[in-house]
Amino acid sequence: MMRAPTLRLEHQAIMSGNALYNDLSGYYDLMCADIDYQAQSHCVHRLQQLFGNGGRRHLDLACGTGPHVRHFIDAGYAGSGLDINQPMLDRAAMRCPEARFSRQDMCAFAVDEPQDLITCFLYSIHYSGGIDRLKACIASAHRALAANGLFCFNAVDKQRIDNASFVTHSARHEDGLFRFSSGWNYPGQGERQSLKLRIERSVAGETQVWHDEHPMVAVSFDELQTLLQPYFEVHVFEHDYEKLIPWNGTSGNALFACVKR
Repeated sequence: MMRAPTLRLEHQAIMSGNALYNDLSGYYDLMCADIDYQAQSHCVHRLQQLFGNGGRRHLDLACGTGPHVRHFIDAGYAGSGLDINQPMLDRAAMRCPEARFSRQDMCAFAVDEPQDLITCFLYSIHYSGGIDRLKACIASAHRALAANGLFCFNAVDKQRIDNASFVTHSARHEDGLFRFSSGWNYPGQGERQSLKLRIERSVAGETQVWHDEHPMVAVSFDELQTLLQPYFEVHVFEHDYEKLIPWNGTSGNALFACVKR
């Protein structure tokens, strides 16, 4: 994620000003507990072997607390990451002390040396917020890559979003039982969609509920490929980290593997 959400409290049963309300970085891994980081990282490693230049310099955009960076380092990469949220980066540095992390905007970043692989997991490409900033993100990734370097990310097609669909999981923490729900919402026109987030925390028989709505860039896959093609040779796959299957042209989630021209 690009930032820890600023949450709106719906019902307060415990106390105000607590860590969850002010900063989600301490709960980020809990919120993402259902994600198979190893499978995602291994899949992109395979894409690098198939389409990339074979190099091992890796940069993760919107790296959060660094779980993907950790897997790439363990696979033999020289790891680095960037995010705009410093508490996230502090946790990433503890997880990956051998990596290099920097507080930068993924739509206007610079690197000290060309990268062989740039990733942006968990639909974080949409945190660009608008088409102009998405263009800037693509251009920044292109500049940062070495010859034949690979830019990999996942995305959702605005024309295929089901506003009624939510993904939910629960996880227990020393601060209570948490229930996380998230879903995309697109109003049907324009370049903005949102990611809706609901968090419930139950402790000692009482429950708090937070709501947040992140502004995200809305783009169709046709539009996205048009933005990418001046910079990259684009390969689009089904959103399946276990199998590399070409995108069928109808599903609303896809994995993009983009080779620098």
